[in-house]
Amino acid sequence: MSDRTLESAPEPDSRRGPHTAPDDGPVVASFRFYEELNDFLSPQRRGHAFEARCARVATVKHMVEALGVPHTEVELVLVNGESVGFGRLLCNGDRVSVYPRFETFDVTPLLRVRDAPLRVTRFIADAHLGGLARLLRLTGFDTLYDNHYEDAEVVAIAEREGRIVLTRDRELLKRRELTHGCFVHAPRPEHQAAEVLTRLDLARSAKPFYLCLACNAPLHAIDKAAVSSRLPPDVRARHTRFATCDHCGRVFWEGSHWRRMRSVADRLLAHASPRD
Repeated sequence: MSDRTLESAPEPDSRRGPHTAPDDGPVVASFRFYEELNDFLSPQRRGHAFEARCARVATVKHMVEALGVPHTEVELVLVNGESVGFGRLLCNGDRVSVYPRFETFDVTPLLRVRDAPLRVTRFIADAHLGGLARLLRLTGFDTLYDNHYEDAEVVAIAEREGRIVLTRDRELLKRRELTHGCFVHAPRPEHQAAEVLTRLDLARSAKPFYLCLACNAPLHAIDKAAVSSRLPPDVRARHTRFATCDHCGRVFWEGSHWRRMRSVADRLLAHASPRD
């Protein structure tokens, strides 16, 4: 909890205050990144405050990303104790504290870095995260994926449809037009899904088997008589409950594959559920 404590005693947020450097002098600011944002920093800068030289017209966003942290990973920035937006110009002597999303308390009244909160539970996964997309669909979260998407298309869709970009590519998250994104640290799909579900506190809103794993379209129950002719004989004899996807036309039932997927979903949600 100590690593998430907000600094206090705000100073005036002015471009012409006592910390402003002379016109021909350097601009040096102190930076401190918190929690998982340290993973993006070089090892010698993690877990403590450090000084960095800034361009004379450097903004908070410019310096945060120059130091290696994608702006989409940031929820709150304090400069000299005062919440600021990404466009705030840095002055000599500024103290900059950069925070990720907070799980333990609400910082909404302080937010200045974007117009809307990060937590929008519709996703688009980049071309390398097909396994993650499938597992998020399994747990009921609308996740677009196509391994032919170019980065520019991913960003355009995300902005047009209000989706969070999921990626392991830091440079993609640094694109200026992108406002909602999530860097995925884990290398394997099930660990990636657990990471996203936990980080965004999604376990309570999960709806397993609500979406088609192939199409991302909602599934709905269908009468056995309507699909009977399409079922294998043993399935027709043993099962009574069926669901279908209107987009691809597939029919689903609670067979051995369903039980395996149910086990995966239960494991993911148990890992992501809040603990007392």
